[in-house]
Amino acid sequence: MTAEPTIIDSPSEWVADHIRKYVETKGEEGHIWRGVPTLLLTVTGKKSGALRRTALIYGRIGDDYVIVASKGGHPANPLWYENLVANSEVTLQVGAEIFQAKAQTMNEGADRETAWNTMVGIWPDFANYQLKTERKIPLVRLSRIS
Repeated sequence: MTAEPTIIDSPSEWVADHIRKYVETKGEEGHIWRGVPTLLLTVTGKKSGALRRTALIYGRIGDDYVIVASKGGHPANPLWYENLVANSEVTLQVGAEIFQAKAQTMNEGADRETAWNTMVGIWPDFANYQLKTERKIPLVRLSRIS
């Protein structure tokens, strides 16, 4: 019998607490956070190879999920995004369901614009975060792997 790999949760205490509740309750607590839907994203560290997990607000495009690499408008991308770019196969937990997905940064164009407007509709502060930074905040589309 092989042991489950260790997953390192966000170093931010409030995010780690959110993740813990989400996992322990299979999403009963935490899936909806401050009135918006959240998922748990687990990525592989590009340098360490360690599994790293964070909680993120999400939207939907058909069967796919969309997340925003905002980092609150910080000048640099969040580390989870840099790890995801290096290794696009990720694990998602949405409510009680856990599954593998393929991540892809959305390119400029109508689909990205529609997704951005959807995400700002879910969490209006995303628009404020974009105003705080010169970088174009990446949107990531997550597609379930069959």
